[in-house]
Amino acid sequence: QVQLVESGGGLVQTGGSLRLSCAASGRTVSTYAMGWFRQAPGKEREFVAAISGSDTVTYYSDSVKGRFTISRDNAKNTVYLQMNDLKPEDTAVYYCAAKGSPIATRFLLNYNYWGQGTQVTVSS
Repeated sequence: QVQLVESGGGLVQTGGSLRLSCAASGRTVSTYAMGWFRQAPGKEREFVAAISGSDTVTYYSDSVKGRFTISRDNAKNTVYLQMNDLKPEDTAVYYCAAKGSPIATRFLLNYNYWGQGTQVTVSS
């Protein structure tokens, strides 16, 4: 069983930056694909970014490509989402997810473990 805890959310102005962290416990996730998703009020949860278990493959949604970067620190069993040039439409609860295999995917249903989420609010 894997437990995921997100942190690093908060309130930031348009154009600002935040770095989200997702700390895993229970077992190492170094070989797991990891993903970030977000859910805005009244909307469905959507894919943001994913990284493969080998760290060789990353995926981004079109809306964040070029602004967000997903990375991991296997020594800390932690995955990060660096978010730059934030926009009001990035406002959402951000969730970390772990997939019990190395192959990264954009599809929410492929992920086995989820964190509780962290709120990101971007003011205009």
